[in-house]
Amino acid sequence: MDGVDSSQFEKLVIDELDLLPDDMFEGLENVAFVTEDRPEDGSLDLLGLYDGVSLTERGQYGFGELPDRIILYREPHLAACDTEDDLRDEIHVTLVHEIGHYYGFDDDKLHELGWA
Repeated sequence: MDGVDSSQFEKLVIDELDLLPDDMFEGLENVAFVTEDRPEDGSLDLLGLYDGVSLTERGQYGFGELPDRIILYREPHLAACDTEDDLRDEIHVTLVHEIGHYYGFDDDKLHELGWA
């Protein structure tokens, strides 16, 4: 899928964030959602990344900490999708997956829950 620039992709991510259930956000604290074109290694294999310390692994955490980040990569999403509906669905799944990592779920648990 071509023709979705960075600002359009960011808007799609915001739209999908707005559609997620409120209880998914209740425990989120100090988390920034960002979009980037590609992962640092330039690959198209990674759709998203949770960059932080999950709730289950936190010790001392609080004031002055840089926010955790949930990153969605535009170009890998576009490479994986044929239509805008596919893109929206994949963004949704990626958001839920990365939020799951924030809460401490590993990939096996996310697959078991259907979030991967």
